[in-house]
Amino acid sequence: MVYGDSLSAGYGLPQKTGWVSLLKTKLKREQLVYQIINASISGETTLGGLKRIKQALHRYRPSIVIVELGANDGLRGIPIKSIYNNLEAIIKVCKKNKASILLVGMRLPPNYGKIYTKEFSNIYHKIASKHELKLVPFLLEGFGDKLKYFQDDRMHPNKIAQEKILINVWRVLQKMIMPSSEAS
Repeated sequence: MVYGDSLSAGYGLPQKTGWVSLLKTKLKREQLVYQIINASISGETTLGGLKRIKQALHRYRPSIVIVELGANDGLRGIPIKSIYNNLEAIIKVCKKNKASILLVGMRLPPNYGKIYTKEFSNIYHKIASKHELKLVPFLLEGFGDKLKYFQDDRMHPNKIAQEKILINVWRVLQKMIMPSSEAS
């Protein structure tokens, strides 16, 4: 189950072109039998995610949850402690429900100030370390600073960026779902 915001919901993209749809195709091509549920909502925050995680877990019963939340909190200047606490609570609920977790990190633009942007980025590393989670350090690694990969709003990745996002996620996810001798 992918549990995220607009970056995973495919905001502004033609249907079936977002990275989650590309992941479904990749799993099929690799002959890995996983059903992908995209429970992402555009505009979602960590608080909103916390409020609906139990219901999503009960409904879908995923073996793996890819948690990609926090960007909207950061863009709204939500206190770091609140973002951390909400993400950690989501992780705990997932663990209680016996789901493995892949945490996906984000970064903020520098105009949010050095301290806030650094503390924001560190949230993901701290939670992953504390809870021994697999981590994608930055969803937009390798292209997050290149305008050609973004829609006109300069916030949401465009269609050509989706394959790059998939590569960033797959690099870590494959270690969770494939025997190490077969991971490529």
